[in-house]
Amino acid sequence: MAYYVYLLASGKHGTLYVGVTSDLVRRVHEHRIKAVPSFPSRYGVEHLVWFEIYDDALAAIAREKQLKKWRRDWKVRLIEEQNPEWIDLFPGITN
Repeated sequence: MAYYVYLLASGKHGTLYVGVTSDLVRRVHEHRIKAVPSFPSRYGVEHLVWFEIYDDALAAIAREKQLKKWRRDWKVRLIEEQNPEWIDLFPGITN
């Protein structure tokens, strides 16, 4: 089973959210439709701008916790290394 650590953004250089899930498509879709009252739904954080895949749930959770402690500029750099235009990756993972 795969586990995903992901970053959502409200827009380029907007509000960021770090999460972990075993079903990335379902979880991002839930954020987009605001299925659950949460930080992303309150701040319009719905664009998938970065993610990593893990085989181990504990490793994914540890990475999520690590990223949550990071400074914002470190997260921005991480995003821009793989996605310099902050393109929403969600359409690409739903096909």
